Amino acid sequence: MSKYKWQFAPRFRRHAFGWRSDTPIQRIKEALTEIKQIARKEPVTAAEGAVTLLEKLSPALEQVDSSSGSLGSAVNRAIDTLVSIIANAEVDQRVRQRWLERLWNAVQEDAIPYIEVLGDYWGELCVTTELASAWADEFLPLVKHVWSPQASGHGFFKGTTACLASLYAAGRHDELLALIEKAPFKWWHDRRWGVKALAAMGKKAEAIRYAEESRGRNDPSWQIAQACEEILLSSGLLDEAYRRYALEANQGTTNLATFRAITKKYPNKPPEEILRDLIASTPGAEGKWFAAAKDAGQFDVAIELITHSPTDPRTLTRAARDFATERPDFAVASGLAALSWISQGAGFDITGADVLDAYTVVMQAASGAGVDALHIKAQIREMTSGPHPGNLFMNSILAHHLSA
Repeated sequence: MSKYKWQFAPRFRRHAFGWRSDTPIQRIKEALTEIKQIARKEPVTAAEGAVTLLEKLSPALEQVDSSSGSLGSAVNRAIDTLVSIIANAEVDQRVRQRWLERLWNAVQEDAIPYIEVLGDYWGELCVTTELASAWADEFLPLVKHVWSPQASGHGFFKGTTACLASLYAAGRHDELLALIEKAPFKWWHDRRWGVKALAAMGKKAEAIRYAEESRGRNDPSWQIAQACEEILLSSGLLDEAYRRYALEANQGTTNLATFRAITKKYPNKPPEEILRDLIASTPGAEGKWFAAAKDAGQFDVAIELITHSPTDPRTLTRAARDFATERPDFAVASGLAALSWISQGAGFDITGADVLDAYTVVMQAASGAGVDALHIKAQIREMTSGPHPGNLFMNSILAHHLSA
């Protein structure tokens, strides 16, 4: 194995960073770039660098403020990349064992912690069933000890997840299931390995039941749904997977991201059907799916939503402005809906400028759609004539425009 002088190494000395997280995040990105560049020609050297970086991460980051979550996310993404580089390097078992020993020492010294998630990857890092089995045997006595009824304290051992991952990678599925039954609590973090074991044994229906039995007050239901969905999809049971788990298992950071994730996973389902199922899953908040419907090109559904469900007026005005030329009919409907919901008191800190913006874009879109301006003004006058709380405000802003 050739010696390579890593540029990132001196930058990750203990307590190298202050409390701000922007610099360490940038240094992590730079280190990953350096390691990946080396991996193209020297994968073993790159794997050695990956182990070195994992050893240095936690000591270097100890004093950084990680409360925003951005640093933790950067570290987790880095770990995912580094594990792949280490696992894919072709080395003999002695070298890999030394890497694993170094990584286990780093996990034990991980005070904050930053790299505890390495336990999830331990079977992957072992690569061979023989090495995975050996590490399982190394961890087993302590796991059994902390999980025994006679154990004092809270029964915590840093190697618990690594032990379960190693048993799974070694194919010791029955032993893994028996060990999980000794756990003092039904915790999904442990029981997910039982689901994996049952699925690997071909007991897929039992695996789903096992997963469902893992649901509890503090367990991540979406992760359980993801595991069950994956099992059903692997069995070709797309309709059942969709019906039982798709909506829960594919929650994105936005409604549009959720919709796209499900449509990608279930190409057999018409997009409009998926969208309507998602809308039905949030009764009372249907209007929040407007942006997803619009961006997905489901314009009829989008108009239907904003007609019957409260939607943020500014969102509607922006949509009207964006589509004033491309789809003026949709823009007119969006702009009128913005004015309608303002008249009904919807929106936060709505100002006169917001009313004028909506009115202006409606009139511009109406011209492009070939709709008579007098007809639009008549609609707005009728809209603002009722008892809704925002009508007095609306009329004070638009009186001059509507009388012209």
